Amino acid sequence: MDIENIKKIILQFSDERNWEEFHNPKNLSMALSVEASELVEIFQWLTLEQSANLDKDKKEHAKQEIADIAVYLIRMCIKLDINLEEAIIEKMKLNEKKYPLEDNNGKKIEYGKKS
Repeated sequence: MDIENIKKIILQFSDERNWEEFHNPKNLSMALSVEASELVEIFQWLTLEQSANLDKDKKEHAKQEIADIAVYLIRMCIKLDINLEEAIIEKMKLNEKKYPLEDNNGKKIEYGKKS
């Protein structure tokens, strides 16, 4: 993914429509939440099996909602001057500490294992 090219496309689209005044962190975060909810709605009443095997129309709908989420997320990064790649790498390092592979005694931790 060429994030710089995607940023240019998003900025050009917004600039051509004079949306700059509306694309502030508060509004963008709310729009992001709405789009995430629209993605959730696709899966709301599906079984686990159905959710993993979407039909063509539902998969296309999910794809469009995921794209909307990504656009708002990238726009937030632009507005807040956050490097998304760096943010993800930093967060994954924090997650490694929060969810270690071994406990303090060196015993392997089994995440998600059903008892």
